[in-house]
Amino acid sequence: MPFYDLETAKLQALAKNNRDKYVTAAPFPHIYFDNVFPEEVLNTVLEEFPGTAQINWQRYNNRQELKLASRNEMEYGSFTRHFIHTLNSRPFLDFLENLTGIRNLIPDPALEGGGLHQILRGGLLKIHADFNKHPATGLDRRLNVLIYLNKDWEEEYGGHFELWDRNMEQAQVKILPLFNRMAIFSTTSFSYHGHPDPLNCPENRSRKSIALYYYTNGRPAEEVDPSLGYHSTLFRIRKDKLEDTKADVKKVLRDLVPPLFIKAYVKLKPRHRG
Repeated sequence: MPFYDLETAKLQALAKNNRDKYVTAAPFPHIYFDNVFPEEVLNTVLEEFPGTAQINWQRYNNRQELKLASRNEMEYGSFTRHFIHTLNSRPFLDFLENLTGIRNLIPDPALEGGGLHQILRGGLLKIHADFNKHPATGLDRRLNVLIYLNKDWEEEYGGHFELWDRNMEQAQVKILPLFNRMAIFSTTSFSYHGHPDPLNCPENRSRKSIALYYYTNGRPAEEVDPSLGYHSTLFRIRKDKLEDTKADVKKVLRDLVPPLFIKAYVKLKPRHRG
């Protein structure tokens, strides 16, 4: 498929009809749409999607992130590059601005933190708020667009995109990453989201997506935690996992602190007698 032209009339109608739904959504402004793009467009992107050994993936492997990512568009297929350029073009920016009410959006051709993402069985991305300024330009990150490429994706595979409340008590929204589903949300210091539980798909499957981020020069003050200002990714602990985290810390301390010190501490610790 050599070329794809956005259906601008369809996009503008979609934006107009869903503006109120977007801005009033909880726990923060967001929305998702199915089948916005012609199926053959994303079929072509999926056919070009690189395998785990085909390109130089950036591999995240830690307690917070277990995933693959690539922002090097020169390693993408030619149609995938064209599709991403289209989503960074003025007609798509017009759609996003009319949907979200965020004016003067600026795309990121460097795909900082974005591009192609892939999560294998057992992978995850714990709940977080995104970095809030572009590290090279200093522009304010305002909007994320995620496009999923997972055909015949079963509920039991997991990999839901979760949106959490500010108190980290529960996921208020869970979005299954189905093929030709596009999620859009506003990024602030409080827009906590992620894919926090290990992926349960078959070994020969992976959770594939395209991630694009959009910026402005300046932003409303209420979208930033004043105690943090500029910040990198902020990972949060779910309240249902807090006890597990405390137990992990105690285990690490037990492993690191010499037994002699522990015995001395126990001996000196005041005892309450009832």
